Amino acid sequence: MIAYIHGKLLEATDKSCIILTPGGVGYELFLTLSAISTLPESGSDVTFYVHSVIREDAFDLYGFPCFDDREVFRTLISVDRLGPKKALAILSQFGPKDLQDLVFREDVKTLSIVPGIGPKSARQILWSLKDKMETLKSATVRSGACPVEGDRSEFLDALSGLRNLGYGDDEVRDFLKDIFDEEPDLDAGGAIRVALKKISQNK
Repeated sequence: MIAYIHGKLLEATDKSCIILTPGGVGYELFLTLSAISTLPESGSDVTFYVHSVIREDAFDLYGFPCFDDREVFRTLISVDRLGPKKALAILSQFGPKDLQDLVFREDVKTLSIVPGIGPKSARQILWSLKDKMETLKSATVRSGACPVEGDRSEFLDALSGLRNLGYGDDEVRDFLKDIFDEEPDLDAGGAIRVALKKISQNK
């Protein structure tokens, strides 16, 4: 079972990346949106904690920049009828702290914004996660060690806002990454304004 990978970033798409290990083997890892958007340039060294999903017809690897994100992912897939793809979609929208807050508030409406999760599924997921709150709390306490650039919630809110304005993810991710690198305390609204200015300057 593969649990940890270190190597060079070979290629990346909007859902996954390929890591070339020192032994010359390339592994494709499925990543969250926030992990994809903070990937360095091709050829850079990268490290991911890995969860392996082995089935008769597939061997899928899910990568996470820190240990705690992987543990939250494992907590999610322990919920009945919640597979790895949907769990990854949830973590693409919400970090450990956000998810803990959703469970505490029983916020069905907010969780239902995740593609593929309707109100009925959201209610079942939140109910199931109540029994697993200790894992979420532990991950929240240690989440400062997770090497994600900028604030994940603000980054994703800014990305969502620009998407609603008609911009594609590929068009604005690099702008937002640079913006949060330069001003990590910026909120989503401020990041959107700066991004729009940069986009207009590059036309």
